[in-house]
Amino acid sequence: MKLWLPAVLCCAALLSGCASEYIITTNDGQMLTSDGKPELDEDTGMLEFEDSEGRVQQIPQANVKQMLER
Repeated sequence: MKLWLPAVLCCAALLSGCASEYIITTNDGQMLTSDGKPELDEDTGMLEFEDSEGRVQQIPQANVKQMLER
């Protein structure tokens, strides 16, 4: 029987959900791409994210106009 096929499809669906990409639009019109969900540092008010090149970036939350999951 082909019981392994549904298990493989479930694993693939779960793994694809972990690789989210977010587009952050700033008030001045910049569009920044984040690998993974950006996190807010409540102490500093900065939104922290990792860009597509693996660098950690920060932007003030007040400068963020919109954030969309891609």
